[in-house]
Amino acid sequence: MNTQRWMSRQFFSFYMTWGVFLPYWTGWMIHTKGITVSQASLIMSLGLAARGLSTLLAFPYLSGKFSSKTLLNGMSIGTLIAILCYIPAHSFASLLVVTLLLHFFYPTLMPALDSAASVLVQSKQLKHYGKSRSWGSIGFVVAGMILTFFTGTLGDDMILWALLLGTLVFVSLGFMHAPVVLSEKPQASGTKKGGMLKLFRIKHFGVVLVIVILLQAAHASYYSYGYIYLQEIHAPKYLIGVIINIAVIAEILFFSIADRTFRKFSVGSLLTLAALGSTVRWILVFAVPNVVVFSIAQVLHACSFAMAHYAFMKYLIKHIPHEQIPKAQGIYSALALSWSTAVFTIFGGYLYEIEPRYAFIGMIICTIPAMLLALVYRKLEFKREDQTKSLVS
Repeated sequence: MNTQRWMSRQFFSFYMTWGVFLPYWTGWMIHTKGITVSQASLIMSLGLAARGLSTLLAFPYLSGKFSSKTLLNGMSIGTLIAILCYIPAHSFASLLVVTLLLHFFYPTLMPALDSAASVLVQSKQLKHYGKSRSWGSIGFVVAGMILTFFTGTLGDDMILWALLLGTLVFVSLGFMHAPVVLSEKPQASGTKKGGMLKLFRIKHFGVVLVIVILLQAAHASYYSYGYIYLQEIHAPKYLIGVIINIAVIAEILFFSIADRTFRKFSVGSLLTLAALGSTVRWILVFAVPNVVVFSIAQVLHACSFAMAHYAFMKYLIKHIPHEQIPKAQGIYSALALSWSTAVFTIFGGYLYEIEPRYAFIGMIICTIPAMLLALVYRKLEFKREDQTKSLVS
């Protein structure tokens, strides 16, 4: 089978659902379930905390027990059931319980897909990670564009049904033929080669992890409040989905050229550029609160998210042993994509209620330290390269 095409299809179908959930779900709960911004912020933050536990503990453990394909199918079915539970939920308590359930299953699909891609790259069955991952970003855009039309004509109720339909498609695709290596159960000996702490013995893993944690946490306000902030600055409702997806189009372009254009860039250089782009992005959103500038700043998502994620994947593929990949992905997903984002979602929500723009400028508390650390790591990389060249000569 064409492994590149299979991986692209899986990324596309999953990120179609993510394109519904990530930008619209907080707004959906506020507008259709009648809860306040602070209640929605608390629910999503606690959901992110649950997501962190799931990806840090449950995902690596299950990865050691089941094949990648079985794990993907199981988590996607659990996601579908959790989404159905939102239909009868109306109170704050019931929405919180369902959100916690959803965050046990749904976000683990992301590190599961990245782990599958890493295994395929290391086994020489997948040539271009960035090319396949770009199809995930395309799926994100497609979902947002379609959803914008339906929410503009039929209202925010369509957000739930779009997520439900997209998840059903992903579940169905999961039962189709997959690369054989992903159906192989992990060997018992492979699961006993060391816990998560062993990862931190790998040179510079801890430094790289801290940098990507800070860079991903800086998206907290954008993910949770970008949709309602665009309404705050009077963006036409039919254009909100288009504006949100400018960021993802920039992400697509980055991933489509990353393997070729940034092949010779070091991880430290990529992380430094990502931190710089992220800092500029949030300063622009704060300094000029209008739709045009917000739209221009969206292009910098190629740096703030895509480049940071690509840099971590590049480090992982180059330095992390095969049997440790699920653990590394679990730590990254839990700390960078979940818990840090949860903390800064609460922080951003507090700032948003004082003044919406403050929620965005507040994120440079992450990006500036990330930039300084990335510069330090970049120097360490060059020093190591010089030492290697000296030994060779």
